[in-house]
Amino acid sequence: MRAGAELSNADNAEFQDDELRREQEFIDGLYARVDALRGDTEDSVTDALAQGDTPMQARLERDILVAERSGLLAALNAVDGSLCFGRIDLTSGASHHIGRIGLRADDTERTPILIDWRADVARPFYLATGHTPMGLRRRRHIASEGRRVTSLHDEILDLGDRERTGHEDPSGDAVLLAALNSARTGRMSDIVQTIQADQDRIIRAPHRGVLVVEGGPGTGKTAVALHRAAYLLYEHRELLARRAVLIVGPNPAFLGYIGEVLPSLGETGVLLSTVGELFPGVKATATDTPEAAAVKGRADMADVLAALVRDRQALPDPVIAIEHDREVLMLDEGLVNVARERTRAAKLPHNVAREHFEGHVLNTLTDLVAERIGTDPYDGTNLLDASDITQIRDELAENPEVWSAIDQLWPRITPQRLVADFLADPEGYVSDEDAAAIRRPVTRAWTTADVPLLDEAAELLGEDGRSARAAAERQRAEQVLYAQGVLDVSYASRTYEFEDKEDGDPDASEVLSAHDIIDAERFAERHEEADHRSAADRAAADRTWAFGHIIVDEAQELSPMAWRLLMRRCPTRSMTLVGDPAQTAEAAGVGSWERILAPYVEDRWEHTRLGVNYRTPAEIMDVAASVVRAVNPGFRPPSSVRSTGVRPWARATDDLPAAVAEAVKEMTPSPKLSTSLEQGGAPMGRLAVIAPRALHRSLAARLDGVTAGAEPDLTRSVVLLDARQSKGLEFDSVLVVEPGRCGTSDLYVALSRATQRLGVLYTGDLPKPLADALA
Repeated sequence: MRAGAELSNADNAEFQDDELRREQEFIDGLYARVDALRGDTEDSVTDALAQGDTPMQARLERDILVAERSGLLAALNAVDGSLCFGRIDLTSGASHHIGRIGLRADDTERTPILIDWRADVARPFYLATGHTPMGLRRRRHIASEGRRVTSLHDEILDLGDRERTGHEDPSGDAVLLAALNSARTGRMSDIVQTIQADQDRIIRAPHRGVLVVEGGPGTGKTAVALHRAAYLLYEHRELLARRAVLIVGPNPAFLGYIGEVLPSLGETGVLLSTVGELFPGVKATATDTPEAAAVKGRADMADVLAALVRDRQALPDPVIAIEHDREVLMLDEGLVNVARERTRAAKLPHNVAREHFEGHVLNTLTDLVAERIGTDPYDGTNLLDASDITQIRDELAENPEVWSAIDQLWPRITPQRLVADFLADPEGYVSDEDAAAIRRPVTRAWTTADVPLLDEAAELLGEDGRSARAAAERQRAEQVLYAQGVLDVSYASRTYEFEDKEDGDPDASEVLSAHDIIDAERFAERHEEADHRSAADRAAADRTWAFGHIIVDEAQELSPMAWRLLMRRCPTRSMTLVGDPAQTAEAAGVGSWERILAPYVEDRWEHTRLGVNYRTPAEIMDVAASVVRAVNPGFRPPSSVRSTGVRPWARATDDLPAAVAEAVKEMTPSPKLSTSLEQGGAPMGRLAVIAPRALHRSLAARLDGVTAGAEPDLTRSVVLLDARQSKGLEFDSVLVVEPGRCGTSDLYVALSRATQRLGVLYTGDLPKPLADALA
């Protein structure tokens, strides 16, 4: 290293090249190690799966190895780009390279060669400052494209250190600003290279209880939540890998947008879902009116569903006549009510309690029969013994009319049937106004607001496991029968071979076959299929799964009924909730953190706020904030860290589709350009046209290549969305259409999605706050 003296331009360039070359050589070594690990891992998985029949313990160990190695292989494949992004040089003379995953050398000491960004030793990379250097003398950011190092950015933290590399970044912000100004791809990228100190503290917050992360547009709250998931999986691998982490997003487009972040950090065992996908076997595809969603989301719907279930536990009107053994038994209201109340006293879910009700009814009918045929006419004593009573009960249990009566009085009910019947005929359980809002045909598709109702119904109903157990026993019996058939064939084959051999053959009696060493039941066990699914996949199929941690984005939008669903999924209340009450738009949304959490954890939760807007330039944020201040004068938006000098614009038009088509041409890059830079070098990237849903058809007809719908392709250059679909997303340019038809929260969201340019098109008049801000 050269120190002290000024370098000539030629020397400086050569010095910089040497630094780049050394880092490139190191990166090449890392990728060589990754490639070797990948090859070894692929071989171990292949070898394990190739094993044939093995003892049960060995088969279990094989399945565990396959699951672990498959996860490692997925992680190695996911982090192939930008594997190493930083280096810290300590005052002690030691240096550590920081990356997306940790790597060790293939030596006897297993020497660390790349430090995982989540490790404690890597934390100074994010927190150290010139005032508090945390033992660092230099922090280096390594920029790369694929496996090629493109640039280095050094920050000197020990001001007494005069050693220079020629890659010094005086402000220390070059990497952050480059990331903020880069063109968007339609997929969220990780921020592991640019995590700021306030974000790092949230990411590494202790794993206990509920943590609320509040932040306005562009503060990186979603990215922080995703990196927190990765950090928790690193710190609590054994627990969370077994119980899985659930990330809940507002819509499918958002989940597609964030879907690559965790894999890029080496984490693949996380379940991403909307509320509308959290009831196995149901996917919400229909849409409610705001009024219907608000009614369905209210907390008192839990009481409504409980009343529905109780009403299904009927009494005879006035009696049920059951023909048995040429006599008629009468089940009247009094007898059934006794059975019903005794069953309810057990406080079991409806379908689970049915077995108790069956028993009570059978006992009641048995007593009726025993009283008729066994009572001594002289002294009134019953002459039947216990075996006689048992025989009567068994005979009644074989009478179809008995089971028809039980089905009428205490029917088996599915959650889907209960909720569908209620929505088709809600009168008597809600007000007339609410009934009119939610009434719909039984055959209609499910909505997102229906899913919490289905989950609540499932909780109230439970599942009668007798049929499932019986089916499993039948399947097991069939497997054993098949195994016995295989062993019989093996025995017959050996007998045939022995008869073929000459008498006196000494080897004939020493040959062992399968039937000599194993019975049919154990043979069937060995051929049972193992469940190779990840914890996340198993959790997705199991409504009763308890997650190790849940992260909820746009948490302020969820209804009270949705929170009941999520709290059931996480009995430990280990949660990270991310959102912004100022962006609450759903009529059913709770909005207030206190109202969300008080029923479940009272005041035992932590609140933190992100106040710096990294995404939205000041010029755009000022316009977006104006619409909220009009209704809330005390509103304080997050502070933008940058300004582009490009003012948002607004135009009135009489021909909206034509004006939108023309504006889209102006705001998208020329296909002739090989880069995404145009108009003064600012990235044009991706454009979102945010318009009311009612206008989408007419606008899409005029826009070539636009993507729209419930799950638009966000990687396309132009996407057509409504305001609520755009929540949590970001685009280089945004065109807001007819802002006067949006509510305040929706308009605030739409106006704050752009990282570079914002345009507004409208007919008639602009909302006054927006007109004043754009004047």
